[in-house]
Amino acid sequence: MNKTIHSQQSECVHKLIVALRTKAGLTQRQLADKLEREHSFIGRLELGERRLDMVEFFWLCQACGTDPVKESAKLMRALRAVQSETAK
Repeated sequence: MNKTIHSQQSECVHKLIVALRTKAGLTQRQLADKLEREHSFIGRLELGERRLDMVEFFWLCQACGTDPVKESAKLMRALRAVQSETAK
């Protein structure tokens, strides 16, 4: 198993985080405030400099006013699509 930090699948995670935040109409600072974290936390997540665990993903979805179950299913479909593309 390769490291995930610079993988195409990891890029899917970063894009989803940005999409959730922007759809919620939040700045990085506003989202960080909702999560009671420093604003650089969100920046590092969006740039792929920091990984996001499942609990943090759950909290992030809630802070953005979205359903974590639906968003994780969407993410899994995107990850599967990337895997299918790389397997060709």
